[in-house]
Amino acid sequence: MLERRFSVEIRTPERLVYQGEVKSIRASGTNGDFQVLPGHIPFLTTIESGVLIVDDHHGIRSMATSNGVFEVLRDGVTVLVESAEWSDEIDAQRAEEALQRAKEQLRSQLPDMDYVLAELALARAAARVKVSKSSR
Repeated sequence: MLERRFSVEIRTPERLVYQGEVKSIRASGTNGDFQVLPGHIPFLTTIESGVLIVDDHHGIRSMATSNGVFEVLRDGVTVLVESAEWSDEIDAQRAEEALQRAKEQLRSQLPDMDYVLAELALARAAARVKVSKSSR
């Protein structure tokens, strides 16, 4: 019996990160994590910096993504994000250092600090660390 699949395209402003047929895709939505399977109803949502998981012919693989838009149509899924990195593209040590810097910046509570940008940097760094650990 053939497994049902659907097409997925993941893009950043710089590149096409992924294009292929998948069994499922999971993402960190603004209102919580969700999964899309073949035949899912169409919808449009925003996603947060987090882990995006693709189940395709390579198996289950994860990537760290920034905030973006996730669209499900009858013929497939399109994910548009500012950044996306597969687990094997992430330098685990640099990701851990970025996470520590982001935590320190938030702890400093400087009066001119942009808390929204600091929180976004923390979320992105945490996602990169989590994904880098999943590839070990």
